[in-house]
Amino acid sequence: MNHDVIITCAVTGAGDTTSRSELVPITPRQVADAAIEAANAGAAVCHIHVRDPQTGQGSRDVALFEETLGLIRDGGVDMVINLTAGMGGDWVPSEADPSLPGPGTDMIGPEERMAHVVACKPDICSLDCGTMNFSGDYTYINTAPYLRTMATMAKDLGVKPELEVFDLGQIRLARKLIDDGLIDAPPMFQICLGIPWGAGADTESMAAMKHALPVDAIWAGFGISRMQMPMVAQAVLLGGNVRVGLEDNIYLDRGVLASNGMLVERAVEIIERMGARVVGPDEARAKIGLA
Repeated sequence: MNHDVIITCAVTGAGDTTSRSELVPITPRQVADAAIEAANAGAAVCHIHVRDPQTGQGSRDVALFEETLGLIRDGGVDMVINLTAGMGGDWVPSEADPSLPGPGTDMIGPEERMAHVVACKPDICSLDCGTMNFSGDYTYINTAPYLRTMATMAKDLGVKPELEVFDLGQIRLARKLIDDGLIDAPPMFQICLGIPWGAGADTESMAAMKHALPVDAIWAGFGISRMQMPMVAQAVLLGGNVRVGLEDNIYLDRGVLASNGMLVERAVEIIERMGARVVGPDEARAKIGLA
């Protein structure tokens, strides 16, 4: 069991949740306010996506990231900033010719996927460690050469990669990056569960993936939707840290829409009732290995 727990809050994501909850932040001001709310509720780390303010759809616009981070950094709270680097890998085959991209495809190279990380220099950026089918009709593509380039760029920038893994094969790929010297110790993993079609949000999947990690890994885990809070408890029991937030789940209870702060508060309650404590950003930085 982990007695000193880091909470990450993933405040908005890029999925189609804005049509289902008006509490999902869209504009840079709303995303920043959500991150500040989460920090005040007990989150040491905030995982940040941005959205197009006009459409609400996920965006990789560097200017939106810069504006959002400026607002967070001026917000009067201390928090560890974790930027997604997962945008730009969506491939939808054309119905007319499957070798060509169809509507909805957003496919770019590794340097462009890291452009906002280069501009903003956060503490952490996520690296999605592989290619997989997602629910719907698209595949997320992140090849091993792309990951090697992105890991090298993060290392040169002094940004800590968070190795997001959705199944056991992705852990094998992440360990290869570590063995090749592209990831500094201690490696940081995020076990992502319940996303179609990755590993399920259940005890057996989290335990199997946890046991496949390097012995010195710092790790967290999460489940989506109704499995968010059960996976908070499971991660703590298995010795990990936790992630909650509106990227992964929009409900506090059945039929009750949540804010990011509400979800963090619920996670804090679970952690403390288990006899553990939630750590602040300074302790989180020390545990993660940030300079």
